[in-house]
Amino acid sequence: MLESDLPSAVTLLKNLQEQGLSLLEVKDQLLLMYLMDLTHLLLDKASGGSLQGHVAVLRLVEIRTVLEKLRPLDQKLKYQIDKLVKTAVTGSLSENDPLRFKPHPSNMMSKLSSEDEEEDEAEEGQSEASGKKSVKGTVKKYVPPRLVPVHYDETEAEREKKRLERVRKRALSSSVIRELKEQYSDAPEEIRDARHPHVTRQSQEDQHRINYEESMMVRLSVSKREKGRRKRANVMSSQLHSLTHFSDISALTGGTPHLDEDQNPIKKRKKIPKKGRKKKGFRRRR
Repeated sequence: MLESDLPSAVTLLKNLQEQGLSLLEVKDQLLLMYLMDLTHLLLDKASGGSLQGHVAVLRLVEIRTVLEKLRPLDQKLKYQIDKLVKTAVTGSLSENDPLRFKPHPSNMMSKLSSEDEEEDEAEEGQSEASGKKSVKGTVKKYVPPRLVPVHYDETEAEREKKRLERVRKRALSSSVIRELKEQYSDAPEEIRDARHPHVTRQSQEDQHRINYEESMMVRLSVSKREKGRRKRANVMSSQLHSLTHFSDISALTGGTPHLDEDQNPIKKRKKIPKKGRKKKGFRRRR
């Protein structure tokens, strides 16, 4: 049995790298040498020998160092090795394989017939049946795809990390943290013009609308609901300005004051009698 298998074993030893990776061969050889030295070391220890200055210990340290240095290379080649092994076993790539989403340059090539062939056909004056252009010969405008499949590789830990980062930024930007920072900071105090939050938000929306209209060359329309919301916001911000108008006490009672476009109280119009109607009154007795 051994004599019959010996020639095939010698052939395999000569062609170790015929269908494999040199990295895997090196790892196999190092692991085999590591186990041999470890067995030799255990045998000497079991027989009562001293391990101080033993040659096997130095070789074990050297092999362990080499295996640790090979770990980054093993991590880089892990995906390719797993893919090759799975392809060899199943015979096809996985549905979630990222290489399925790579661009195919062959799809960018034109499937149309060349212009030279069309000119030759026109010069030869072929028959009507042969002169008709095929469907593939028609010139079509290239339309790039709007949605391109991309492999999603974000893990749950990364998603949780992003969420915690957003929460931390929101907490740092709060008014309490900002006041504490200003209280214990040695920097000079920064005084800003205090504005109502809804006024600031409305100015930001207006600036965003202006930038969009200037960049896209499009005039955006404002709905009636939006106009009403802005009007109510302006009324809320102008409550203090209407305190001096004693004719309208809605600012004190909590109601909505009747203001015009210039934030002034609307005056009641006098009723003007129409022409052709006589005023009712008492007749004077003679």
